[in-house]
Amino acid sequence: MVQQGHGVPLDGARPPRPPRPAPAAGHVLRAAVRAPDSIVALAKWRILNRLHDRNETLYFRVLIDNIKDLAPVIYTPTVGLVCENYSGLFRRPRGMYFTAKDKGEMMSMIYNWPQEKVDMIVVTDGSRILGLGDLGVQGIGIPIGKLDLYVAAAGINPQKVLPVIIDVGTNNEKLLEDNLYLGLRQPRLEGEEYMAVVDEFMEAVHARWPQAVVQFEDFQMKWAFETLERYRNRFCMFNDDVQGTAGVALAGLLGAVRAQGRPLHDFTSQKIVVAGAGSAGIGVLSMAKQEMSRMLAKTGEEGHNQFWVLDKNGLITKDRKDLDPAVANFARGHGPNEIPDLHEGASLVEVVRKVKPHVLLGLSGVGGIFNEEVLKAMKESDSPRPAIFAMSNPTTKAECTPEDVFKHVGENAIFASGSPFSNVSLGNGKTGYANQANNMYLFPGIGLGALLSGARHISDDMLQAGAECLASYITDDEIQKGILFPEVSSIRHITARVGAAVVRAAVAEDLAEGCRTVGPKELGSMSESQTVEYVARNMWYPIYSPLVNNK
Repeated sequence: MVQQGHGVPLDGARPPRPPRPAPAAGHVLRAAVRAPDSIVALAKWRILNRLHDRNETLYFRVLIDNIKDLAPVIYTPTVGLVCENYSGLFRRPRGMYFTAKDKGEMMSMIYNWPQEKVDMIVVTDGSRILGLGDLGVQGIGIPIGKLDLYVAAAGINPQKVLPVIIDVGTNNEKLLEDNLYLGLRQPRLEGEEYMAVVDEFMEAVHARWPQAVVQFEDFQMKWAFETLERYRNRFCMFNDDVQGTAGVALAGLLGAVRAQGRPLHDFTSQKIVVAGAGSAGIGVLSMAKQEMSRMLAKTGEEGHNQFWVLDKNGLITKDRKDLDPAVANFARGHGPNEIPDLHEGASLVEVVRKVKPHVLLGLSGVGGIFNEEVLKAMKESDSPRPAIFAMSNPTTKAECTPEDVFKHVGENAIFASGSPFSNVSLGNGKTGYANQANNMYLFPGIGLGALLSGARHISDDMLQAGAECLASYITDDEIQKGILFPEVSSIRHITARVGAAVVRAAVAEDLAEGCRTVGPKELGSMSESQTVEYVARNMWYPIYSPLVNNK
């Protein structure tokens, strides 16, 4: 008889199968343990993705009830693997795909989207996905994952979110040669050609959904700053890499001051070494500098440059040729406040040894750059509790691990990272906390607060209010243990608090126009607790709609 497939006859009858021996106890579990972590992570993502396709309500209920375990599956670190392999994993489209060839048609495309109302849009051009570089159209995994977190953490209605990729080509030769690659097979557009495409997209979105919040995600540095400055006062938008990461890092930095037993005002005298001068690094520096300036303005004190910034060429000083304007404000110069013998291009270990910083902050995208030599140098910090932030994503790009920090810097060190790590047992019943400085603590509250206030645009003060709210969430007892960030399992409560702080900041700046039936006057008359209740009350929750209405 002729057969097809896996030994199945054409007439459909299956031949009898010999009996299989029962697997030994724990065999399946051991097989899973032996499988590489990346394979297990992708398998989990595919299972969740299929559930999302079949039953959206159940998917989000599972996600909300198990957010601590599943957030790393739908976002960092697994989302990096997903984006790297997206063309091979693709089964059905989710969101909207705009390409450079759609120029002149984007308005009609936007009006073809079937949902009448969209509240939240996350958009990327795929040019700098996490620490993985240019992944082209495969970067769509980032907006999809971010919006799943918006639904789970901020209660945005999943019918009112829109993930977007703007495909202007890719400079990744490996992708261009991949037969499965889904995107445009051409080099990236640059200059005015590039900006014309993004301009048309933003105008089209604003025309149909003028109150939608647009979050820019994973744009390479030059476009991250260009688009932020171009649109921030025209549309309700923000850049999560520049501003969201900065807000979370600021909350951690303020927590580190408290953990060192110092008053918050002493943040103005913290010495901070930063490895990484990309969009995230400069965003963190800008927000930290604003916070220092705000604190100093209250006392009338004069501030100094408290930052030492390094890129791949070493320490950045004013002697650097072709200095990027975004970095120039943080370049070291010459004068009495400078440390002798620290020259242009000095290495990281040299800078750490001579500066003896209170904080070592990593946003470099280079895994393991905080090596044993660097961490041992941090042990000589001027702080009794030096803080090390390994913020780069995914996990493989983290500058160091918590085990490295507590081994080489000591048990009093404070550690935080962008991707999840496990806490470290230090012996004698002590725990070294692996804080996760994840943007999901902040961006859902920023987006929700902007939406529910009806903000015309998202100001620095709104972002600052969200960061300060997050920093104040942790109790003094937790801070003394080295805990800088709350449990992810309480994310909805955190988002309600952060969102309320953003709403109140928008009202204070006269940027709020109200949302639905709640106008700016009503928002202005709410107390702090009433604002938190208002935000929480407007969070969507996954429940099945009744099929029969009882009379």
